[in-house]
Amino acid sequence: MKLGSLFDGSGGFPLAGTLCGIEPVWASEIEPFPCRVTAQRFPEMKQLGDVTKINGAEVEKVDIITFGSPCQDLSVAGKQAGIHEGARSSLFFEAIRIIKEMRNATANEFPRWAVWENVPGAFSSNGGNDFGAVLQAFCEVCEGGGVSIPKPKKWNHAGCILGDGYSIAWRLYDAQFWGVAQRRKRIYLIADFRGERAGEILFKSESLRRNPEKGAAPWENPAGNVAGSAGRSGQVFCLKGNGID
Repeated sequence: MKLGSLFDGSGGFPLAGTLCGIEPVWASEIEPFPCRVTAQRFPEMKQLGDVTKINGAEVEKVDIITFGSPCQDLSVAGKQAGIHEGARSSLFFEAIRIIKEMRNATANEFPRWAVWENVPGAFSSNGGNDFGAVLQAFCEVCEGGGVSIPKPKKWNHAGCILGDGYSIAWRLYDAQFWGVAQRRKRIYLIADFRGERAGEILFKSESLRRNPEKGAAPWENPAGNVAGSAGRSGQVFCLKGNGID
């Protein structure tokens, strides 16, 4: 499998992919120092530069596109300008554009998966409408326009969407449960554009941290203590057949 990383930073997603046997083939980042870091760590990975100048139909096709789009306009520590009005967080839609362009150019074959990461403030930004916009954007990759995502009073820290031939799942993780000596919460969202495995990947564990596989380091046991990381019961939305449950 091949991976493309948008808003790459210093190569966190390519590193994770490599540890799982996935080949990172290109990355987009504009800051010079992180680019130097990834150029040294992943010399075969192409540096594509500014995300706004990437055409998804022209870059090398990949199975997975990962991105942690800018969080400043969603974070509770910022002004919460929002995902539409915020100059930085609105770049999220550039990633969606690239995904759509690649799928249109490959008869919806690539990418099969997308992984998005962001701060927990995305749940509450703009009264919760921003996270709804994120979910809608991912649904529209497969559905086109006209998708309507029900807006709950409050977004739970875990949930999933089942559509016609695709699925989306999200979960809030805390680094303290993953071998890191600090509390650092982040949302992770997986989109399976050609099936219903998003929830299976994000929620189903083969071994928990209380009973880890022998000799496994924290980064080798990504299913570790998922119950502690999730914290709340999940929300499930079914959009199959244009119905909403």
